[in-house]
Amino acid sequence: MKILLVGEYNRTHYNIKKGLQTLGHDVKVVSNTDGFKKVEVDLVISEGSNNRLLKLLYHFKLGFIHKYISSFLVKKQFRRHKEFLSGHDIVQFVNEAPFNVTLKSQIKLIDWLRKWNLSAKFFLLSCGLDYPSISYAYDKKFRYSILTPYFEGRIPKGHHAIGLRYLNNNYKQLHTYLYSIISGVIATDLDYHIPLIGHPKYMGMIPHAIDLSSLKFKLPSVKEKIIIFHGINNDNYFKKGNDHFDKALKIIESKYSNKIEIETVRNLPYIEYISRFDRSHILLDQVYAYDQGFNALEAMAMGKIVFTGAEIEWLDYYNVEEDTICINALPDAKEIAKKLEWLILNPNKIVEISEQAREFVALHHDHIKCSMSYLKKWKI
Repeated sequence: MKILLVGEYNRTHYNIKKGLQTLGHDVKVVSNTDGFKKVEVDLVISEGSNNRLLKLLYHFKLGFIHKYISSFLVKKQFRRHKEFLSGHDIVQFVNEAPFNVTLKSQIKLIDWLRKWNLSAKFFLLSCGLDYPSISYAYDKKFRYSILTPYFEGRIPKGHHAIGLRYLNNNYKQLHTYLYSIISGVIATDLDYHIPLIGHPKYMGMIPHAIDLSSLKFKLPSVKEKIIIFHGINNDNYFKKGNDHFDKALKIIESKYSNKIEIETVRNLPYIEYISRFDRSHILLDQVYAYDQGFNALEAMAMGKIVFTGAEIEWLDYYNVEEDTICINALPDAKEIAKKLEWLILNPNKIVEISEQAREFVALHHDHIKCSMSYLKKWKI
């Protein structure tokens, strides 16, 4: 079976590809390399991020011109690679807007793929910001969400990270058009599953696919200082709740500076990010989530204690106990500091949770098991 996976966040599609290949299918991933993360794909579609002129346009806040030029470059590359993008049985998009191009160009790319893959079934992943998830959050149906910092006045309305653009009329038109041509939509975690419950095109959740063979588990040894790793994407600083983590770290450092070491990094490419947190015991991932994202799961597979989304909905869905697999990071620096203090004073819990985290990822997120679930949803 020939399968084309369009767009990439972290290694969401690439891990699905590896699982499907193991099961005997011919799979390609076409995408940009997800910004500074520089993730691996089969066909790189450059949006011109390294172009000097485009960098200047972006610097001088001429983003609309930047997007038109990017759209021209992306469409040119699509046409040039028509043969590579043609003749598939399944085409799946990672998001409603998988490329950083104009809405008109997004529709044009989708139309080309439909024309070049006439017999294909089309599917959509909900694993990044999109119209259903943002509209659900904007209506304050979550107890808290990535829009909470916006509601609290810490992020301006126009900041791209919070995704309010998905609520404008053009994006709604793209959403409506895409849902009219897909056979179904699949969520990868509860933050996207919950807003889609009851939608006629919703096919259910398949958890993020993680390739455990590439992630070495290392049982933590807590003989000296406990190392806390805080990785920051500057664009997502408030959206991910890094400000709460920074405040919590100050509280903990003032009390336990002789027991801990804190490492904070910013905007690292994927490979360097993975290698840098390898020596840590605890990883601070994100606050405004009900479930774990890709980075959290990879860190859990490596035996790290991850502060991330692990809300009651997640506990119920997987039938697990609080603070046994990962730590639910609430939007409250004092509560985060309390959980950090609990681990610092009970280092045996670090070893216990580490083992259980790896087992959890292996049970629910193994990339081959997840790929088999995709085949069932696609009815292959």
